[in-house]
Amino acid sequence: MQPVVEADGWALAAFLGYLILLVGIGAWSARFSSRGIGNFFVGGRVMNRWVVALSAVVSGRSAWLLLGVTGMAWQMGASALWAVVGYTAVEFFLFLHFAPRLRRFAGDRDCVTITDFLAERFQDRNGLLRISIAVVLVVFMTAYVSAQFVGGGKAMGAGFGLDPQVGILLTAAIVLLYTTVGGFLAVSLTDTLQAGFMVVALVGIPILAVAGFGGWGAVHAELVAYEPAFVDALSLGGGALLGLVAIGLGSPGNPHILVRYMSIRDAADLRFAAWTGTAANVVMGTGAVTIGLVGRAWVPELAMLPGQDTENLYPFLAQTLLPPVLFGMVVASIFAAIMSTADSQLLVGASALVRDIYEKVVRKGEEIPDRLLVILSRAMVVLLVLGALALGWAAEDLVFWLVLFAWAGLGAALGPPMILALYWRRTTRTGVLAGVATGAVTTVVWYLTPALNALVYELIPAFFLAGVVTVAVSLGTTPPTDVERDFQVMEGRTD
Repeated sequence: MQPVVEADGWALAAFLGYLILLVGIGAWSARFSSRGIGNFFVGGRVMNRWVVALSAVVSGRSAWLLLGVTGMAWQMGASALWAVVGYTAVEFFLFLHFAPRLRRFAGDRDCVTITDFLAERFQDRNGLLRISIAVVLVVFMTAYVSAQFVGGGKAMGAGFGLDPQVGILLTAAIVLLYTTVGGFLAVSLTDTLQAGFMVVALVGIPILAVAGFGGWGAVHAELVAYEPAFVDALSLGGGALLGLVAIGLGSPGNPHILVRYMSIRDAADLRFAAWTGTAANVVMGTGAVTIGLVGRAWVPELAMLPGQDTENLYPFLAQTLLPPVLFGMVVASIFAAIMSTADSQLLVGASALVRDIYEKVVRKGEEIPDRLLVILSRAMVVLLVLGALALGWAAEDLVFWLVLFAWAGLGAALGPPMILALYWRRTTRTGVLAGVATGAVTTVVWYLTPALNALVYELIPAFFLAGVVTVAVSLGTTPPTDVERDFQVMEGRTD
């Protein structure tokens, strides 16, 4: 018999109060974000180091962490922790070494988007590089955003008993409202607030669940009785372990994370952001895996979960353990994760259409009023939401796997070219074009071919091939002029 979820007035009130706060932040940010496209998409490059650290982390985690990772840990046990290890290690490196180079170049050349950076770095005069990257961004970002809307539908269903289709619509409407009004400033400020919700929930729920079960000793004994390997993080085979750790390879190619690095006030602040962001990643990731483990002790059978869906574990466990008001705040933490990613991705997708195609290719060389660009950007956010909604209704994949597909596509298509552009002087525009195409196509083909998909996570071969192709083609083509000047800027040298 399926568990029945009943909405509680106090839980709904707490949740609605949180949503009202988000919309208020969006309204407060509207005046700043309307001043120009740089303010709308990158916060005028004056963002505080705390805001950058926390918003970069939570924008990369999404419903994938609270719904996907908790559900994965319920299924596979402690070995799910390797996914957390992978992205935490990579993002620590990005904060310390990759991000300062990107921020210096972006500030020097007034780059608003990742495509701006690559176009400036490789002197993309005919716009082919801009258009190619914009297409990749829109395709994979739409899939990514649709996964967040599906996650919202699941949270509404598991938390308040709503039809998931209605939940998808409500999630989209909420995200659309404060993203179109407040732009990057609203998104970053709400991300920082949402990080607090997520940390409290991901620390509090495991503590309550362990205590309620009789302590960690009782939980551990229950899990060992179920399956001894369940509590062994090294029980995975080599291929599966590699696939989980390799999730981190997506971080250097996901623009909704990279744009945070470009927005910080001073590149020197990124060292502080590295330690702060890494601490948040460790706490949240460990909490999500622990929820999956203790959740298996509390809910040993899949039939005990709403919809027989492991991704409903987190809200179901919270409803079991918490009074209604606190439960409403936990559902809010799920939406925090969902919206902190969806809003960022919508801005990236809109910037690809307005900044990278309309302003820099279609109207190249023309003076376009900032107000018009901001209006067009808001209109593009609306169109992207509609596209993501259509895909979300049609999607049958779990949130976890749909997110991983989009994460892989962006990571493989843009990650190797971005790394080489920042560190290898010999990289060429043609090499980057070839690498972007290789990463995107390999991801899709590998994902859609069952025999290949069963071997290893598509990000690994796609990332490797994109890197090899970028290097090989670059070696056979001519690099841009004035490369030494570019590296002088990126390395912060004044000589």
